[in-house]
Amino acid sequence: MMRIVYVNGDYVPEDEAKVSVFDRGFLFADGVYEVTSVLGGKLIDFPGHAARLRRSLGELEMESPVTEEALLAIHRELVSRNGIEDGLVYLQVTRGAADRDFAYPAEPKPTLVLFTQSKPGMADAPMARAGLSVISIPDRRWGRRDIKTVQLLYPSMGKMMAKAEGADDAWMVEDGAVTEGTSNNAYIVRDGVIVTRQLGEEILHGITRKAVLALAREAQMKVEERPFTIEEAQAADEAFVTSASTFVMPVVRIDGATVGTGEPGPVAARLREIYLEESRKAAI
Repeated sequence: MMRIVYVNGDYVPEDEAKVSVFDRGFLFADGVYEVTSVLGGKLIDFPGHAARLRRSLGELEMESPVTEEALLAIHRELVSRNGIEDGLVYLQVTRGAADRDFAYPAEPKPTLVLFTQSKPGMADAPMARAGLSVISIPDRRWGRRDIKTVQLLYPSMGKMMAKAEGADDAWMVEDGAVTEGTSNNAYIVRDGVIVTRQLGEEILHGITRKAVLALAREAQMKVEERPFTIEEAQAADEAFVTSASTFVMPVVRIDGATVGTGEPGPVAARLREIYLEESRKAAI
């Protein structure tokens, strides 16, 4: 069945969706995006994604084309029209179309596009039971990684570097410490303590990260927000990543070295369990 997508106020079949060749998202990667998971036909942590979208737009001096209430209605309409039970809603806002110029247009009209992806059984992904393998690569992205822009070329290259080495993903390293994965936040567990890099301009302020750390603290787990090295990660008891599309996903190999027992550990498993449980309760 052909998907129905949203483009600037209209719901259209995907093969009829069009954006101007002069759109600054296409010409300059001048745009931001969000991905919201859907479980059981309901949106997971939509308020968090909406809040981060507002922040990203503000950092780039862009206006939101619609209100948060309208955005929620569009998400729900797309989920309904496409019959999404488990999957994702992708949202992208660009500064809009204007004749090519590095300077921002004087009166931009933002472009708003949303589409869905169906992913049946995403909460029961086999990889959650097997664990990921990752490699380390230099972090060569621009400095404002806290803004969720559509500038994803280097993370895409990182995925391909990992694939070329038979791994699932890559962790990026800057000044000797892990920043994050190509599309996720990175963690290790040492002596029962969850360690993840502190928030700053160096990493994306993950919505799933925020929820998982809050749940960990509620469960009386110890959390340290600080940098860690690849060597420290290889020697850890556990490692894992979080993202909107994978929730909590264990990592069992880093640069060929086995992490812990080589099997997903109890901390990651418990966090995945409680995250999914609480997210389903709060889904809208």
